[in-house]
Amino acid sequence: MNSSPAFLNGEYVPLKDCKISPLDRGFIFGDGIYELLPVYENKAFYLDQHLQRLQRSMAEIRIKNPYSLNEWQSLIENLIQQSDHDDLAIYIQVTRGIAPRDHIFPQATQATVFAMANPLPKVAEEQLQNGVELITSDDIRWQRCDIKVISLLANILARQDAIEASAAEAIMVRDDHALEGAASNLFVIRDGTVYTHPKDNLVLPGITRDFVLELLDELGIEYHEQVIPKEWLYSSDELWITSSIKEVLPATKIDQKVVADGKPGELWRKTYDLYQERKR
Repeated sequence: MNSSPAFLNGEYVPLKDCKISPLDRGFIFGDGIYELLPVYENKAFYLDQHLQRLQRSMAEIRIKNPYSLNEWQSLIENLIQQSDHDDLAIYIQVTRGIAPRDHIFPQATQATVFAMANPLPKVAEEQLQNGVELITSDDIRWQRCDIKVISLLANILARQDAIEASAAEAIMVRDDHALEGAASNLFVIRDGTVYTHPKDNLVLPGITRDFVLELLDELGIEYHEQVIPKEWLYSSDELWITSSIKEVLPATKIDQKVVADGKPGELWRKTYDLYQERKR
């Protein structure tokens, strides 16, 4: 990973040579945002949508976008060209910059921009064949989960609980409603209809989530964006989680309870197959 191509404040350097001040507000306060986008066969996937979300995240925490759209596109393309891999995960982080430690926004501070290109992790074939296990977790996050901020401690704790329970993901539950995963969006299937939480302040507006909804339209599968009672998790016909890394992944057990017949479902298979076709 240390030899992965990276970008820091206008310069392309090996990741191992990147140096950031301890007074950077991203380090001191977690005062920044990030974006993660997949690259398939040297082409960024849904690039415009990812850059729109990057811009929205910066605007929501009042960081002025340091680059134009063309500059962002060039940055990403350069990282792709410098990499030895065809399938990549491009990580971008923007913080408010370097300033004396003070909660108040600093004046005339230059944003810190960091990006790196790493090989895109492959979803294990065993997970596709047999599905993954989930747990539920009380949602202790703040009220603006729609912003892709770098301060992810609550998500990290939930995900660690999942790993220690031999599960792949934790589903965040608030007021007896299932919202999303610690690092994914959630889909619940009941009686041939797909449900996912609407885009509001309590969930991240996932790019992969939206792509999956497009696929459901193409397949003629009915779906609804609505709040999901926690109890539906245990009476569903299928459960899916989606993200740029996981793509669309079936879950066959949650809180040690088997989902339906314990196998990835028919609607997931149709959606997954079309996903693989369309992404190329």
